[in-house]
Amino acid sequence: MTTIVVVGSGIAGLTAALHAAENGCRVTVVTKGALSDTNTRWAQGGVAAVTDPSDTVASHANDTMTAGAGLNDPAAVDVLVGEGPRRIAELVARGVAFDRAADGDFARGLEAAHAVARVLHAGGDATGAEIQAALGTAVRSAGIVVREHALLRDLVLRNGRVVGVELDGGERLDADAVILATGGAGQLYAHTTNPAGATGDGIAAALRAGAAVADLEFVQFHPTALAVGAAFLVSEAVRGEGATLIDDAGRRFCFDAHPDGELAPRDVVARANARAMAAQGGRPVRLDATALGAERLAERFPTIGAAVRERGLDWAREPIPVTPAAHYLMGGVVTDLVGQTTVPGLYAVGETARTGVHGANRLASNSLLEGAVFGARAGDAVASGGVWPTGAVSPATGVSPATGDVSSPTGDAERADANGRAAGAPATGDAPAFSRAALQQLMWAEAGLVRDAAGLARAAGVLAAWSAESAPRSIEDENLLLVATHVVAAARARTVSVGAHFRSDAPDAATSTVLTRAGAAASGAPSPDAAGSPVADAVASGALSPDPVRSPVTGALASGAHSTPDAAGPPVADALPDAARAVAPAFTPAPEEALAC
Repeated sequence: MTTIVVVGSGIAGLTAALHAAENGCRVTVVTKGALSDTNTRWAQGGVAAVTDPSDTVASHANDTMTAGAGLNDPAAVDVLVGEGPRRIAELVARGVAFDRAADGDFARGLEAAHAVARVLHAGGDATGAEIQAALGTAVRSAGIVVREHALLRDLVLRNGRVVGVELDGGERLDADAVILATGGAGQLYAHTTNPAGATGDGIAAALRAGAAVADLEFVQFHPTALAVGAAFLVSEAVRGEGATLIDDAGRRFCFDAHPDGELAPRDVVARANARAMAAQGGRPVRLDATALGAERLAERFPTIGAAVRERGLDWAREPIPVTPAAHYLMGGVVTDLVGQTTVPGLYAVGETARTGVHGANRLASNSLLEGAVFGARAGDAVASGGVWPTGAVSPATGVSPATGDVSSPTGDAERADANGRAAGAPATGDAPAFSRAALQQLMWAEAGLVRDAAGLARAAGVLAAWSAESAPRSIEDENLLLVATHVVAAARARTVSVGAHFRSDAPDAATSTVLTRAGAAASGAPSPDAAGSPVADAVASGALSPDPVRSPVTGALASGAHSTPDAAGPPVADALPDAARAVAPAFTPAPEEALAC
């Protein structure tokens, strides 16, 4: 029997574990906190997927590519949007009760940079918590071994292949394959929406094992975290419902940056917030949701409302102070379309992975979908024993034989090695004493929302000095320092502004980050047109392409055999309209729409 260790217990990790177990594998889930201590649990907005007859997978792909500034991997995007409806049906089958409209259909929300309302939510703004609870129950019911409060120290390699994990304390767990699903690295920054456990553990372990990474310069900063008390995310869905952002004068400033105003891509709105704050002496901007009314706010956003009240605020009566905060890492460990990394025996899924889905900036509510889609693929793939291409690459090349050339622009002068040392980044002699707070403040100031060569060089020098020290540090701090070094090296190498990576010293800094939908063809930007897309072709033919490997749950859903009634709505087999499986005509952008860069 194939033995699998999954490190991490969010939507990606638990989905992978369930699929592996359903395919006959012996699975152990290792997580450094409780099973529910994940980024997934805190996700408010929802899951983006095509579940409405008026929507199309081509439209979802177009929105994903637009948000990603055209740097997405089209094949990965096709997988994401094409298999998304099946994964929604699977979540329903596992007990996730998505909110329903009066007619019993899914209630769908509109979020920034989506052409239509396609975001499903549960418990109002408790989507992540509902998914986490359902998957946690499913994992325990499946007899999967769960090891809580077990911190990953490192991967165990033998003859170049990953054969297990070493936990803090020295215990080793042997495995035929390891799936990393440890989330991102929000704790790199002084202000973040991520929980305390988001310390880049999986990415750091993969680097030490020799895995290729890419796109680490692309860090998404969410525009709206509460600026009072501990950082707390105020979902983009609030703006989708009609809330606005205003400055001290009460002016809606976001339209200065983008024609879509508050519903522009996240990186654009986050920088607009930062500029407005700088113009008013650093005071937070305000989110005005008063027009929604107390009843609607309480119904749709009970979790956020509770956090607002805990801080002594009443958002039904007055605008609330918000600030940008580090939110999501688009880059990570390079994988192919089933989660295989460049190191045999090692898979990565979720925010830990760089699948190519997000490009330079993630579309709102695509993260939970990515975890479900690619977690399922990895869980199915490990059962088949995964055959790795010969000539797996080192981090220095950044080229994956499984996905083609996805090399980061990192050059020799600014490349960090697996131990965090950066060639061309001499240690700064006056570096402050290392502490996590000092690291977070350095990254916030020099590698945050706005970057330039001088600031990044200073950051690289300080990081090199800290890396050269022999002082003992915690595993998490070592992981953060290693990942920070690679983030800064990648940011130094990419000298233009694109997506979430904004260089104030770039020649095109004023124009390269606003990608609207009207002139992509004229500008030469990649156009995720329906033609030639595997997903669009399947749509045109009347059937989405089947999963390469099907789990019992997936097969049952696809065949219609699984029809257990959902407590919140119709039978699972009927949960998705026919359009989710055979979506009618391909989406074509209106002439006046443009890819905004």
